Amino acid sequence: MKDLAIKKLYYSISEVSKITEMEQYVLRYWETEFEQLKPQKNRAGNRIYTNKDIQIILQIKSLLREKKYTIEGAKKILADFSPEKIPGEVEPTLFDSTSSIMSTKKEKPSLKKDLEEIKSFLETIHSKL
Repeated sequence: MKDLAIKKLYYSISEVSKITEMEQYVLRYWETEFEQLKPQKNRAGNRIYTNKDIQIILQIKSLLREKKYTIEGAKKILADFSPEKIPGEVEPTLFDSTSSIMSTKKEKPSLKKDLEEIKSFLETIHSKL
């Protein structure tokens, strides 16, 4: 994976294609196959990807290309495990699930879920100290 110097809240499909080294048509196809990959769209209708979306893409890429899972097998793994629990995958950061100021009401359950995951993560770390 190529590293960007500045982390952004949202990336275009062309930027994500370069970061993940995946063709844009593959990314669009994966959206139809993997329910976890649902980038938002801006007012112009263009896909806008978050850091969390990029992590999911990299996990899918790893499962399909490196570990040789079928799409159905990769779907099962992604459904059974949260992105933080897939062994050997990209390490999540606390800031990967950040929400934009432009968030809408329908995004709030996702934000709540993200905050619960962060809280759980922090409690786990605290209990190990």
